[in-house]
Amino acid sequence: MNINRRNFLRNAALNTVGMAAIPGILSAAMPPASKKQKGILSSLKPDSVILFQGDSITDAGRVKEKQAPNSTACFGSGYALLAGAYILNNYAARNFTIYNRGISGNKVFQLADRWQRDCFDLKPQVLSILIGVNDFWHKLNGKYDGTVEKYETEFRQLLSLTTKMLPEVRLVIGEPFAVLGGTAVDEKWFPEFDLYRASAKKLAEEFNAIFIPYHTIFTEAQNYAPGRFWTGDGVHPSMSGISLMAEAWLKAVK
Repeated sequence: MNINRRNFLRNAALNTVGMAAIPGILSAAMPPASKKQKGILSSLKPDSVILFQGDSITDAGRVKEKQAPNSTACFGSGYALLAGAYILNNYAARNFTIYNRGISGNKVFQLADRWQRDCFDLKPQVLSILIGVNDFWHKLNGKYDGTVEKYETEFRQLLSLTTKMLPEVRLVIGEPFAVLGGTAVDEKWFPEFDLYRASAKKLAEEFNAIFIPYHTIFTEAQNYAPGRFWTGDGVHPSMSGISLMAEAWLKAVK
């Protein structure tokens, strides 16, 4: 058997394992939702707006010139596309409007800089935010002078303003994640990166947001396949990784 064929068969086997494993991964890594947080999607009124926000993990190469909702090109190739497609297909009669406004490289303060245009003007009923990896990563590589205290303070300010301007909005906060074994993530990330994860969870509790424990989910996923199967560099998810993230997001809000 040649190397290419062996790699093909190995990758095919991993993909089968990965897809089959997702329900077990999520059951192990995600606590049951509270009664107050169940059924968000099913409780939304017709014509509601759902907004995905964050950095490159959410951006996923989307076309930014048009910024159109419910558009494949404007959603990129990430978890927001898969989650959005599921919603549109399964709640077609509700006529939901779904936006992806993630921008690669963003940190919390950069979300704040564009929040009027990319959040308040859209008037979302559900707002999903995944932010934090760049607040640490750019500090680690010397391109940013942030701290976990700054991350938490600025994120809290953003959430406070958001709940003031959109008092009925339902918040979903994703846990920043970093997977060891990828090309960009090594032991230098820890334990400091864990503080950013803890801050995101703390703020989710403070603002009664649904919290999606992505780091815990990817850690559990490595019991089924290596870290590089889920994310090549430890930060940006693979095809299997975006499927895992989308399923986790939907499990949290359904």
